[in-house]
Formats: sequence, C-alpha cells, structure tokens
Amino acid sequence: MKPIAITALASFSPLGNQPELIWEEYLKGTSLISEKEIGTQKVPVASLPVSLQQLVVDLKASDYKYKPLDNSVLYAMLASREAIRQAGWSENDVFGINIGSSRGATELFENYFEEFIATGKTSTLASPTTTLGNISTWIAHDLKSTGPEISHSITCSTALHALLNGVAWLRSGMAEKFLVGGSEAPLTPFTIAQMQALKIYSKDTSEFPCKAFDLEKEKSTMVLGEGAGILCLETGIHESALAYVEGVGYATDILEHGISISTEAECFKKSMRMAIGNVPLEEIDAIVMHAPGTLKGDTSEYKAIQNVFGDALPMLTTNKWKIGHTFGSSGILSLEMAVLMMQHQQFIEVPFVKPQAKRNAIRKVLVNAVGFGGNAVSVLISKPV
Repeated sequence: MKPIAITALASFSPLGNQPELIWEEYLKGTSLISEKEIGTQKVPVASLPVSLQQLVVDLKASDYKYKPLDNSVLYAMLASREAIRQAGWSENDVFGINIGSSRGATELFENYFEEFIATGKTSTLASPTTTLGNISTWIAHDLKSTGPEISHSITCSTALHALLNGVAWLRSGMAEKFLVGGSEAPLTPFTIAQMQALKIYSKDTSEFPCKAFDLEKEKSTMVLGEGAGILCLETGIHESALAYVEGVGYATDILEHGISISTEAECFKKSMRMAIGNVPLEEIDAIVMHAPGTLKGDTSEYKAIQNVFGDALPMLTTNKWKIGHTFGSSGILSLEMAVLMMQHQQFIEVPFVKPQAKRNAIRKVLVNAVGFGGNAVSVLISKPV
C-alpha cells in the first residue's frame, strides 16, 4: 500500500501552539492542571494559556462571521491554519477535511439553552452554530478548500477516527491530501457536572490532580482539558515528513454497561493487533496510552497491552497527567507527543510512576484512544529513515 506521510502537525492546547515550546513543557515534568472556577464550583482543569486565549479573541474580532462561533470551532481553525502553513498547502491544493469533536459546541449550547429556559426563545444562530458539522465546514470556509468535508463524533477516539478516515480516502485514491483531527472546548459547568455524576472526576488537590497511568490509585482522577490537534496527511514519501502512518486498527467492545470498555479491554487488544499487523513486537519502542486517569480505564488498557506484548512491554506513557483529558482532540495530542519523542529521541515518563527500562532508540510508537461505547483506535507511526 502507498505510504501515508504526516507532513504537518499543529496543536492548540494547554501546552501552547509552538512545537519547541510544547517540547519544553513536556520536559518540565510538571502538570498544567490547576483549580479554576467553572460555574459555581472550583475544580481542577487544564485550560489554555493566556497567550492562546488572546489569539481566540483576536480571531473572533478579525471577521464578524467568526464572532458567534464556539471555541471548539475557533481552536480547530487556528490549528488548521498553522498545519497547512507547515505543510505548504495553498488555496490551489485540493484536500479533504475531517475534523471531529466529542461534545462540539458545548458552551454555546448551554448558553442558548439557558436563554431558552429563561425566555422561551432562542437566537437565529442557535442551530447552525451548535451542530457538530460546523467545525469542518467553517475550516473549509476559512481555508477556502474545495475538497470533501466530514465531521463526526465518536466520543474520545474522535480525532484518531478522523485519521482513520483520512487514511482510507488516501489509500482508495479518492484524495491525495487530507486534513484530519479533533477539537474540544469542554470546560463548562454542565460538562463537568456530567463527569462528576459518573464519579470519575478528580477531587485530588495534590501536585498531580490527574493520576493517569497510576495503577495503584484508589479513586478515579480524570480531569478535563481543552484544545485542538490537526494533522496533514499525504500519500507517498516526503522529505518533510514528520512521521509515517505504518498501521491503523479499530475495534468496538461488547459493552458490559453503557459507558466503559470491558475489564480486559478486548477492543484495545483487537485494535492494537490490527495496527501492528506483521511488525515484530520488539520493534515497537513505546506506547502513548489513552489512560484517562480512571480506575477501570487505566487498568483495562494496561491489561490489554500486557496481553498483546507479554513480558516484553514497550515503554508506556500518557500525557493526561499533564494536560487532562481533551475528549475528542486527545488522540492527536497523544500522537503529537509520540512524534516529538521520536524527533528528540527522548521518552517522556509519567513523573509519579515507577521508571521503566529505556530503549536505545524510539523509531516506532503506538498511540491508543478509546471512548464511551468501547470504540478503540490504535495507530502505529514510524520515524522517517
């Protein structure tokens, strides 16, 4: 099959939006989660730095059409502009767009609904600005693209499902370039309340409120973050490739109940094996886990990895202890971490987890994501030779 190159990767998250600064943040080993007032309560969240918040304000002011848009659209728009700049794509390039979100325009929807409850009426723009499809549509408008536009919500694996779709279009020959990713702006009272109702939101007030990949924790410690992650995918070998998509896998669990994956994470076993294919297990140097910081989520994924790899485990890590769980954008932000580790040939450990045996090089990394409904995706990427 044709090689699939990642020719650009842009993000907009608590880590920042510049690759060198994002890497510096990872090297610090400190969490970007802090207590903020969301609605009527103070909770730990990972929010954007002030400099990035100002970019959102500036974007809204740059065009009257952008003023009523939700942050989930604006984050994706800013990251997409940077991605195509990196890739060197122009208005004359025909490329597809598939950018999804788990929650979509959560803040706008909550505001419009509050208005409706109070007055019995709502704004003319309430419907068009709160549909999930408006993310890819607005990005297409902003970039003046002419290719296919796709949006979807497959909960927390949304961004990696977008990558799957992009790979499928490229391998089918129906496109040569695809912009893929996910965006999320979930730091709203109702969204936080939903996570608290599930009894998975962190009440930890320590240095690391989210204990993602801590398999000895006694309580779930999921924390929400916000941001967007965008990739440019192209067919063939490219001198500018950041990495190559070597394998993709996907699977869905037969649910034990309505919100979580199975105890042994059967979906991850299947998705990882599919992504790995015929690649020898010993060639996979690291795995960026989904590891949301919940009791069952972390342990079931770890059991699945043990089942697939046996005693010869790759180095295991996650970034949710640092930036929280960004729902639909989390998969690409995890992939960004994987690419940075390959570029710098340095493994980023979870600071409160027992150190692991180091590999001599980081050449192939597996990235996992899963969401409510047990819809797992695994993507194997490799370092350009």
